[in-house]
Amino acid sequence: MNVTIDPHSGFCFGVVYAIEIAERELAKSEKLYCLGDIVHNNMEVKRLKDMGLIIIEQDELSKLHDCKVLIRAHGEPPETYRIAFENNLELLDASCPIVLNLQNEIRYGFDEMSDKGGQIVIYGKEGHAEVNGLRGQTLGQAIVIGNREDLDKIDFSRPVHLYAQTTKSVSGFQSIVEEIRQRMETATPGGKIDFRWNDTICRQVSNRSGKLQEFAVKFDAVIFVSGKKSSNGLILYQVCKDVNPNTHLVSSKEDLRSEWFSGVGDVGVCGATSTPMWLMEEVAAEIRTINV
Repeated sequence: MNVTIDPHSGFCFGVVYAIEIAERELAKSEKLYCLGDIVHNNMEVKRLKDMGLIIIEQDELSKLHDCKVLIRAHGEPPETYRIAFENNLELLDASCPIVLNLQNEIRYGFDEMSDKGGQIVIYGKEGHAEVNGLRGQTLGQAIVIGNREDLDKIDFSRPVHLYAQTTKSVSGFQSIVEEIRQRMETATPGGKIDFRWNDTICRQVSNRSGKLQEFAVKFDAVIFVSGKKSSNGLILYQVCKDVNPNTHLVSSKEDLRSEWFSGVGDVGVCGATSTPMWLMEEVAAEIRTINV
């Protein structure tokens, strides 16, 4: 079989930056705490754990004192910085600059909406680390919607300012914009609606879709490598599967099944923005050993 790795797949710059900071610190320290998985890829997390990275959850942060804690690319709510100040924690802040800019936008938007009795709405995944950080800019008052079914959380008779988690799909966001607009117009017949939206989706992530479609159609089979916790990975996997039904999702070489390659001549290997290149190379090497 001929196996080709997609040159456009792999870490986005925000993840690269966070991992570089972790590796640099671990090279001179015995351990480094990280608030949540540094990246939504279990294999890369294991590699860094083996170097001394210690993953902690939010409720464990307040128990730490006088040590270093890495903030990953997803960003954090203001509460995290308050705890760090009180507990004398040195934060190595690897928040993605695009996420930080979005946090600032939402903070200013929240102040404006508060003055006029409006609502901040975030199109994103409830409970996602980035979304938690964004909601934190609104004192936890932002409404999070992940699909059309969630739209009933919104009072369409009041002003709405809509933002998007940076890793959501552009088409999904556009669909939500139109649905909110229509419902607000229905709720205010003949009146002028107060609805604004910010397309805050990272184009380094969203532009992957088109490139992945072009890549996936070239092969008899596609192996998409991604951690199971990656929202971006699930979206991009579906992008590949839509154009090439013979697309399979794996998190490591152990997930490969020989029957996928029966009668297959050309295989493409690609991954999410949270998938390390070394892992795709490892999967590709394993595929080359399969005899069918």
